[in-house]
Amino acid sequence: MPPTEFTARFKARQQLLGAFVKTPTSHASEILGGAGFDFVVIDEEHAPIDRSATDQILLGCRANGIAGLVRVPSSMPASIQSVLDCGANGVLVPHVASAETARAVVAASRYRGGIRGFSNSPRAGAFGATGMWEHIETQDRDIAVLAMIEDREAIDVIEDIVGVDGLDGIFIGRGDLTVSLGARSASEPVVKDAVARIMAAARNVGKPVCVMVGSVGEIEPFRAEGASAFIVSSDQGILRTSASRIRTEFHAAAN
Repeated sequence: MPPTEFTARFKARQQLLGAFVKTPTSHASEILGGAGFDFVVIDEEHAPIDRSATDQILLGCRANGIAGLVRVPSSMPASIQSVLDCGANGVLVPHVASAETARAVVAASRYRGGIRGFSNSPRAGAFGATGMWEHIETQDRDIAVLAMIEDREAIDVIEDIVGVDGLDGIFIGRGDLTVSLGARSASEPVVKDAVARIMAAARNVGKPVCVMVGSVGEIEPFRAEGASAFIVSSDQGILRTSASRIRTEFHAAAN
C-alpha cells in the first residue's frame, strides 16, 4: 500500500515491519523500502540527524514507497512541526509520561483542534500545489501520532495517557523503561509487568502498539499481547550483524 496509508494500516492493526534509521543519508530508507519493509523511523533523538538530513531521508522514503516516521528529540511543538512539514508520515514522541503531555503532543501535530502552524509550501503540501484546506484535511487524517511510553511515572497513569483523544497509538520504549525502573535488563519481571500493563491499557481502548524487538523470533509473544507494528533493529544494526556474519564466514572459509 502507499506510504500515505500507513496511519490507516496502523490503526487497523495490520502487521507492520519497520526499522530505525540512524545514518544521515537517504540510502538506508531506499534500501529498506526496496526490501519490502513497511516503515522506517528516522532517529533524531539518538542519532546525528538534523532537519536537513531528515528531509533527504524522507525523500528516499518516497523514492521507494516506504512510510517515513520520525522519532523527534522532544515533545516541543517546533520539533514536531519541522518533521511534519518535511513530509513525515508520523511522529514518535519520547518520554510522554502524562496525559497532559500526550494532549500537547496531539495538539502540536494537528491543524483542526490543534496548534500546528500552517504552511503548505514544504514537501508535506507538495511545495504549495496542495490547497490550504485539502492540505489540512489530508495531514490531520494521514499523520500518525505515537507516544513513547518509557518512564516509571507513565505506568501509574497509563490508562489516562492511552485514553487521550487523537493519540493514534503507543510505542513501548523498553530500553529507557528498564533504566527508569532500575532493572538490569528488559527480561526482569518488573519490566515485563510494566510492559504487560501498558499493552493491556492500549488494548482496553482499542489503540495499536508498536514495539522494538531484538529479532524476528521475539515478535510472537508481543503479537499475542496485541502488538501489531514491530521495529526490528536499525540500519546500523543490520549492517553490523551482516558484517559480523560475513567476517565469520570468511574466516571459516579461509581456514
